[in-house]
Amino acid sequence: MSNENIIVEIKDLEKTYDSGIEKLTVLKNLNLVVPEKRKVVVIGSSGSGKSTLLNIIGGIDTVTSGSVKAGKWDVTHLSEAESSEYRSTFLGLIFQFHYLLKDFTAMENVYMPSLISGRSKKEAQELAEQLLNDVGVYDRRNHLPSQLSGGERQRVAVARALINNPSLILADEPTGNLDPANAAMIGDILFSMVEKYDKTLFMVTHDRSLAAKGDLCYKITDGALECVNPEESM
Repeated sequence: MSNENIIVEIKDLEKTYDSGIEKLTVLKNLNLVVPEKRKVVVIGSSGSGKSTLLNIIGGIDTVTSGSVKAGKWDVTHLSEAESSEYRSTFLGLIFQFHYLLKDFTAMENVYMPSLISGRSKKEAQELAEQLLNDVGVYDRRNHLPSQLSGGERQRVAVARALINNPSLILADEPTGNLDPANAAMIGDILFSMVEKYDKTLFMVTHDRSLAAKGDLCYKITDGALECVNPEESM
């Protein structure tokens, strides 16, 4: 790992939620480096802080103390404008729920972030068509989310995450809402797309077979990380 470029570096991270009545520390003394173009997976029980960690890297949640750097970005000190640029240019986000806009077709859902970032409609559509073809739903491109199956909607979400050519893909339980067959399919598609487009993947999951596909697997326990074999740790 010493000869690899580091895309994410987290030092002495702590996250405490203070309700005014009690304090709950979910992450403490957490350190992590994510090498560029590797697939890193974090596992752990419900409430262990997996999604909190991912949301902090994504600039969606804030830290109590410690530092988070991702590429050129100091994620712990982003202005509102920087935060928007960071998420739209550096990150691709995939969640357990697809968050597709219900009144727009699969194609429109995928190319819309590209339009917002300044690409022409023609170029954005061409990129979207390529990505939808890559994930196997090109023939469903003109369908609304309500007309797609759960697996198809999540494929569209994977395509959308890649449309702006991000450096880092963050995936939070990307197969969590799917049956086992669709979960396996989406896992295969996600990892193949990350490899095809030479991206870094940081994913949190409960799915043992999905975790086993990663290059590096960490388990989060009592707010800290340890490197583990996913086959032996769940």
